[in-house]
Order: sequence, then C-alpha cells, then structure tokens
Amino acid sequence: MEIIIDTSRIDRFLSLPPELMLWEFFINFGWIVLGIVYLYGFSLLYLGYIRKNWAKKSVRFILLAIDIPQGNEQFPKATENMFTYLGGAHGTQNFFEKWFQGEFQLSFSYEIVSLEGYTQFLIRTPVQFRNLIETSVYSQYPDAEITEVEDYVNSVPQKFPDDEYDIWGSEFILSQHFAYPIKVYSEFEYPSGPSETQFKDPMASLMDLNSSLGPGEQFWFQLIVIPTGFDWVKESEKEAMKVMGRKPKAKKDVVDYLVEGISEASEVVYELWRDIEDKPKEEKQPTMMDLTPKQKKQLEGIQNKASKLGFLGKIRVMYVAKKEVLNKPKVVNGFVGYIKQFTTMDLNGIKPDLSVTATKTAYFSKKERLIKRKNRIMENYVSRAEYPGRTPDLYNIEELATLWHFPLDSSVRAPMIQKAPGRKADAPSGLPITPDFEPTSLEDIDFSQEIKDSEGSKDDIEKSEKDDQDEAPSNLPFVNE
Repeated sequence: MEIIIDTSRIDRFLSLPPELMLWEFFINFGWIVLGIVYLYGFSLLYLGYIRKNWAKKSVRFILLAIDIPQGNEQFPKATENMFTYLGGAHGTQNFFEKWFQGEFQLSFSYEIVSLEGYTQFLIRTPVQFRNLIETSVYSQYPDAEITEVEDYVNSVPQKFPDDEYDIWGSEFILSQHFAYPIKVYSEFEYPSGPSETQFKDPMASLMDLNSSLGPGEQFWFQLIVIPTGFDWVKESEKEAMKVMGRKPKAKKDVVDYLVEGISEASEVVYELWRDIEDKPKEEKQPTMMDLTPKQKKQLEGIQNKASKLGFLGKIRVMYVAKKEVLNKPKVVNGFVGYIKQFTTMDLNGIKPDLSVTATKTAYFSKKERLIKRKNRIMENYVSRAEYPGRTPDLYNIEELATLWHFPLDSSVRAPMIQKAPGRKADAPSGLPITPDFEPTSLEDIDFSQEIKDSEGSKDDIEKSEKDDQDEAPSNLPFVNE
C-alpha cells in the first residue's frame, strides 16, 4: 500500500513573503485567538455580574468603632494575633458556588479616620463575622469598647467637581515583588541603654498628622484585608530560587517527556557513531557561601515572611476638605512620609500608585481625567472595593499589624484619639443580691442620700456643660455609653 502525503499547501505557505504569511495565518487560525479573548472577557463580565447580585442579596456590612483602652501599652504583637484569628473567615467555593451562585471570599476593612482632628479606629465587617471580629479584639484588648456606628463617608459629597469640597486620594502598592517583606514593627526597637531597648511606635507620626487637622478637614485610611489560601508561599519559593540564581523546576507534560525521550535516543545513536563530543559539565549550583550579603538578607526576608499567615491586602487613602482650608502639602506629604518608614531599600517598601489610581494627571485631557479619577477612587473607597483599581498585594500578619495597630500611650502623644473611658468588670457571681426595697412611709426614705444624689447630679450637669464647650463634629462615628 502506497501512502502519499501532499505538502503543496505547506510549501506554498512557506514560500510567501513574511507579511502575506502572517495574514494567511490570521485568516485561517486568528479566529481561534479572538474567540479565546472574547470568551475570557465575557466570563469576567459574567462573574462580576453574578457576584454583584449575590452580594446585594446575601451580604450586609456593618461598621464597628473601636475605642482603645486608656493607657494602652500592648505591643503590636497583640494586633498581629488579632489578624491571625481573622484567618478563620477564609473559605473556599466549589465550581457551582462560584460560577452559578456568584459566591466569593468576603473582605474586611481596617480603617483609621480623622474628622477635624478627632481620630477613631474602625473595622468594617460582614454581619456574619461580627462575633469573629469582636472576639479577636477582646481576646487581645479586654478593656476596649466596640460600638456599631453609622458610616462617616456619608458626611461629604461623593461626586466631583463640587462647589464646597475637594479631595485627594490614592492607593498605595508594594514597590517590589510581594515575596519581599516591608520593615515591620519589631525593627522599630532601638537601644536605650547598655541592656535595654525602647520601642518607637511608627504610628506616632500618623496620629500626630491626624491631630493636626482642623475644621472642615477629614483624613481616611483604609486597609482592605482579604483572607486567602497558601498558594502564595509557592510563589515566594520561586522568588527565592531566582535570588539564588537557580531555575525552579518546571512541571513536565506529555510533550516534554516525548522530546526528552527522542533526545536521549538520538544521543545513543550518536554515541554509537562516535559523532558526538563529550557532554559539557553541568554548571555548579550556587550555595549560600556564594551569595552576596544582599542576597542572603533577601533570602532570609522571604523565608521570614512566608513563615507567617498571609492575606491579600490593599491600602487606600483619602483626604477630603473644604476648598478654603484644603492643605494637600501638609496631609499628602505627611502621609507619604509616614508610609516611607516601612521601606527597606534592599527588600521592599510601599509607594503611592501615581500611574493608575492617584488623583494626579499629566499630558493630555488633564482636567477630564482628573475628575474621573476622583470619582472612581471615592466610589471604590465608599464601597470598600477589593479588586477595582490595582491588584491587591500580599501581606503577612506581621506586616498588617505594622500598618494598623492601636498606638502605645508611652510613645504616642495624640490627645484626640477616641479611647474607652475606663475598665469595666462584672460583679462576682457569688455576690448576695438584696431584693428591691419599696418604702411604705416617709420614715423609710433616706433623705440625706437623696440630697447627696441631687448634689452629684448638679456636678454632673456642670461638668457636661463644660465639656460641651469643645464639641466634636456631629458626624463623628464615636459612641460612648
């Protein structure tokens, strides 16, 4: 039986000029590429649509104000433990839940706001995780107070341009690959004597900036936290291999095994014909002794970061103020200076995202593009959107606790931070309780005690009138019961 293979079409294709060859290929096979791109884009639009519907029907968020304890001396390690406990909110969705019901991993927003100089710590959480958040706080800060409050973002316009208000906003991103850590709180300890160290809280500069705001000014700091799995650890290992100059082992498929088999068979034939030269010796893989001090530090940093629980995270910042008191150089440069504290030149740092999300434009159509950016970042901040804007970075719990923690009273002097009024304690369980006493005659009433109570109430009234002389803003999300 004679088999004839017609290669005329292939020969004709290979004989075409390059531009005609490309056009011929596009006509015959280009629709496949276009089809894949179309299906991918459609799947993203569809996924976004069903997620939005699921969140609208099934998810409700609340905003919790955290009044930190008086005289707080808890190291940021306590906040790190809070984020560890938050890992309990991580869940996985199967194919049906993801592509038909629209379920997705819910996020949390850890926020610090300053309204005209009054500073408050807040956490926005889905209702079903409220107990998880409260437990994480109370387990580390038993004297803190948590209160559900109204959203402070509704106190200012949310569409721009506006006649009264103007804004500045930006997301902040990692300057290097997420595998490299930023400077964390444990690195802010300095020797204060021969055998003692002192912790200089990096939060001090932010608290001072918040306290410097005046009437008509607001500053919002938002840290979106999204529980995630452990796939990022493998990416960190690949980055560590690059630092060492080693190529990570790629997974082999059927084609790789086939090519490898053909290569080995050909080498056997060449060996028999004596037409092959000696194989070159494999290059020696670098060891730790061959690395520079910078490479060793990078490897250690990658390993330390990957050893702790990680979350996807996004930093978003807004400065909202009336036009007559707007002071961007003070606030914007002040916050950038605060965030630069966490930069280590040979590892990682955090920088403003000037190219995509910052309310700053250059070159053509500057005014129109600036208005779009302002409205977009305001919308994303108000909705606490996770993925619009820049892709979330990866932070471990130590880095999150560095960026958001309750300041230490011994190193932070900011008098207008909202704090819990004092320690509360329940009565002992074995305390005998006297039944309610109802007087039956005037002789049973202790008028001296009534006089003392009335005097005390007068003192309270005078004290409250004195306190009202310096009232906080009416929209302040602070509640003390």
